[in-house]
Amino acid sequence: MSQFRQLLTYPFVRFLLVGGFAAIANFGSRFVFNRWVNYESAVTLAWGIGLTTAFVLSRHFVFSGARDGHVWRQFAGFTVVNLLALPQTLIVSLIMLHAVLPAIGVTHHLEALAHACGIVAPIFTSYLGHKHLSFRQSSVYKN
Repeated sequence: MSQFRQLLTYPFVRFLLVGGFAAIANFGSRFVFNRWVNYESAVTLAWGIGLTTAFVLSRHFVFSGARDGHVWRQFAGFTVVNLLALPQTLIVSLIMLHAVLPAIGVTHHLEALAHACGIVAPIFTSYLGHKHLSFRQSSVYKN
């Protein structure tokens, strides 16, 4: 248990855990949205669910000092970073769906697997964007 607590001292590890939870919300909601809209629209709508989940949890658990910042400025920055990640997610999802997975012989759960790959794609760029834009703190920020 102490090794786990030690790992939690690293903001990137906390970011991965929060991101994992938000990814589950994103991934699961895509199945719900897909009942009413096409795949591309469902991926995009699910992204909004993941965005909201990730913002709330990141602000509270990942970036020290973020709770003292202006929530609307942070949310705007968070949204911009995620808008830049959305094309990465959508492009990777579509490439996996239409090219990579069929080329390697995957025939079952194509949309789910493709979407999961798309969600994972922007991890590092998103972390850096949130650290330096969304939750940037002048002298208060210590991560």
